[in-house]
Amino acid sequence: MTVIPADRCLSNRELSEPRLLPAADAVVVGVGSGGDAWLELHHFDGSPPRRLATSPGLRAARGMGGGSWCLSADASGVVYVGADGNLWAQGLEGGQARELTAHGPDRSAVSPSVAPDGSYVAYVIDLAEVHLVDLRTGSGRRIDASETGVDDFCIDPAWSSDGATVEWVAWNVPDMPWDHTVVRTLSIHDGRRTTTTPDGAIQQPRRMPDGRRLAVRDDRGWLNVHLDDHPLVEEPFEHAGPTWGPGQCSFAWSPDGTRIAFTRNERGFGRLCIVDIATRRVHEVGRGVHGQLSWQGDRLAALRSGAVTPTQLVVYDTTSWKRTIVDVGAESEWSAAELVEPEPAEIPAERGVVHARIHRAEASAAAHDDVSAHGLIVWLHGGPTDQWQVTFMPRFAFWRSRGWNIVVPDHRGSTGHGREYQQALRGRWGELDVSDTVSVIEWAHAHGLGTPSTTVVMGGSAGGFTALGVVRRAADRIAAAVVAYPVTDLTDLVERSHRFERHYTDSLVGPLPANLALAQSMSPAFHTDAFTSTPLLLLHGDVDPVVPLAQSLVFAERVRAAGGDVTVHVYSGEGHGFRQPANQLDEYERVEGFLARHVRIASRS
Repeated sequence: MTVIPADRCLSNRELSEPRLLPAADAVVVGVGSGGDAWLELHHFDGSPPRRLATSPGLRAARGMGGGSWCLSADASGVVYVGADGNLWAQGLEGGQARELTAHGPDRSAVSPSVAPDGSYVAYVIDLAEVHLVDLRTGSGRRIDASETGVDDFCIDPAWSSDGATVEWVAWNVPDMPWDHTVVRTLSIHDGRRTTTTPDGAIQQPRRMPDGRRLAVRDDRGWLNVHLDDHPLVEEPFEHAGPTWGPGQCSFAWSPDGTRIAFTRNERGFGRLCIVDIATRRVHEVGRGVHGQLSWQGDRLAALRSGAVTPTQLVVYDTTSWKRTIVDVGAESEWSAAELVEPEPAEIPAERGVVHARIHRAEASAAAHDDVSAHGLIVWLHGGPTDQWQVTFMPRFAFWRSRGWNIVVPDHRGSTGHGREYQQALRGRWGELDVSDTVSVIEWAHAHGLGTPSTTVVMGGSAGGFTALGVVRRAADRIAAAVVAYPVTDLTDLVERSHRFERHYTDSLVGPLPANLALAQSMSPAFHTDAFTSTPLLLLHGDVDPVVPLAQSLVFAERVRAAGGDVTVHVYSGEGHGFRQPANQLDEYERVEGFLARHVRIASRS
């Protein structure tokens, strides 16, 4: 295999939120490319796709998330979130879009849901308020406020099939949505309110036509699909990801209400499954991380991705389960030799195990007598309450082709391994995640995946925080670190991060000011003398709303003052993650140059 150029790895086209029309003769999907986004209508008669939601453009969802659009009640059009933050309505035949709200651009609507009779659209503003807009009169009103007050956060309104009630998920600080959530239900006709309060977290509540509720809950230790208050399938696998944003669709029911399609997370690897409600018998349809399920007629649409599968829009024939690829996100062709399935691993750690996945370097990478044949990248996901499932990640192929093994740890606190594993990081952020990662590094060295002189730790956001913790506590086991928009000061994060995460440290570390000493003890910015022996590369956007750029600048200045080797690069116009292709390309080249200077392996670049 030849060395893969960086420009093939850029995220140049993204698919999101496919929805089948009720007649199952077409599917609408979100498409993003070059900074623009729109809806695309694909008929199954072979005619070319047609663009919708172009003026204004679509504020598209990302990955397996959603909340950017829905069909009208009669499926003759769509209601979508425009790039201006407002709701707009447009017919499937095209024409001028009609503005429904006037909240933007300072505030943004999300998760529109049209009532079955077409009278109202329920939606959320800024994950803080639930509103209705009357499609007949254009008038709107807020509906989540009650005599007992309001919740700090709300998300994902959904209607009952008769349009009598609308319900949504809500939570209050210091909880995050994976800690504890409730479902609020409002009767549209008489204003009566009820609340469902599970023991743990609940997400995606939706009413089947017969009135029964389907939702994903972790009351019994795993995020399983529940029918009313009982697991539909009780198993030690997660059926959804954490609620980092609106619009997950990790399950869907058949038109006759007898079967449920659901996604399964098998320690990071994905699978699509079908369960018969009456017998509870599960049929495993196919491998791959699936999401955004939509079932109409004898067709089931989904997004599908995997280590060797660029993200696809697929449609299954639900009589034969034959899969048809309707669209593909990646514009570059990838050969089987360039992509690899990772190997799962369970690694002993402090009073437990750490789950991880290993992407081995291309076997033909050349070795020289005076260097190691392979380097090792230990790559940490963000969150930290999250996980990199086994989806299409071309950057892994980029580094594998240059002779690098890659290990992706799911330190405790990660999702995908049950509630106990996910909750284990509470009060221990900056400690348990770091010790788990050090255990992974030591295991990787013992198994010949790298050596201390050829090991690099990488991570972004919370992953950058953990990576810096590894540098601080185990500098003798690594040669360098690359961190993007890292958390370096937990006390500053509490003051200046965006609303969704501003209280995140309350559970992961402890509320301030009572835990100020602990927060400072865990923050790299207060211990910069520990970073003088390891070369560091810091990358940050100048408009990051989650981790302020000043954190990286102050941290770097303090490291240099202590005698350390740190390089900082700031990307203009970038937020929490780099979206501009030119900046993505620069990131690849800048990191490769940094590693070439500081880590000596048999690189093929």
